[in-house]
Amino acid sequence: MKLILKWVLSAAALLLVAYLYPGVQVASFGAALIAALVIGLLNMLVRPVLVVLTIPITILTLGLFLFVINALMFWSASGILAGFHVSGFVAALIGSLIYSLLGVGIDAVVS
Repeated sequence: MKLILKWVLSAAALLLVAYLYPGVQVASFGAALIAALVIGLLNMLVRPVLVVLTIPITILTLGLFLFVINALMFWSASGILAGFHVSGFVAALIGSLIYSLLGVGIDAVVS
């Protein structure tokens, strides 16, 4: 039950990101549900590999490169889906920052 609640709240957070920042566009709540699922899958499967492969640059930038990896995951999801669009890398960076902050709040509420 917690997983479904977190998924629905993540989709709502994605809609809030699209409302707050014009560089991110979500067509509908259904598209937000699918986008939240794809972002979650990318973060679960691809992100750990990228983090391990970029350890030297992450150390060199004192961890700031992890923001770039988050933005790439966000941007990749928009490239895969039709109802979810991010206008560029800067929009992906800002959108992923907002989405991550909302995700921390969701984790605090659900857990």
